Amino acid sequence: MTRARATLVSVEDTPYYHCVGRCVRRAFLCGYDAQSQTSFEHRRVWMQERLALLTDTFAIDVCAYALMSNHYHLVLRLSGERSKAWSDRAVIERWTAVYAGTDAARRYLNHEPLDEAEKTAVNRHISIWRARLGDLSWFMRSLNEHIARKANAEDKCTGHFWESRFKSQALLDEAALITAMAY
Repeated sequence: MTRARATLVSVEDTPYYHCVGRCVRRAFLCGYDAQSQTSFEHRRVWMQERLALLTDTFAIDVCAYALMSNHYHLVLRLSGERSKAWSDRAVIERWTAVYAGTDAARRYLNHEPLDEAEKTAVNRHISIWRARLGDLSWFMRSLNEHIARKANAEDKCTGHFWESRFKSQALLDEAALITAMAY
């Protein structure tokens, strides 16, 4: 039986995870499709740019990655402690670098006055965003959804680009970490 990702990811046990995402419908993540005579190599740049943005934004580091024609491998290091050290302003700035945020949060960043209800809402959102910025599932969602939307628009189609959710494996010792990074 499948288990919720929250029960599989434990930063206390190991901060390192090997994640894999695979394309569906004969879609190409990168490389050259001989059948259609089309190069998808520009999608490699999409992945690299998105990974760079997300590592600057989230409390998650990319230790290694491999981009193949129809799938990718990532070795990630989670650092929940890092996000706890960020100021409220840093959390909002990081979150709004990837997502829209709220009007009250934008006003907070602009030093505009907020009433008590807005202050409470902003503080609640900061707490939620801080947790998400250290969360493996939110990192992968931010990566996969962005790439899927761009690829679907380019391919002029709708529907799934990725085969189900990403797969993740905890890397519990140094040998597992080295093996995954050598891929």
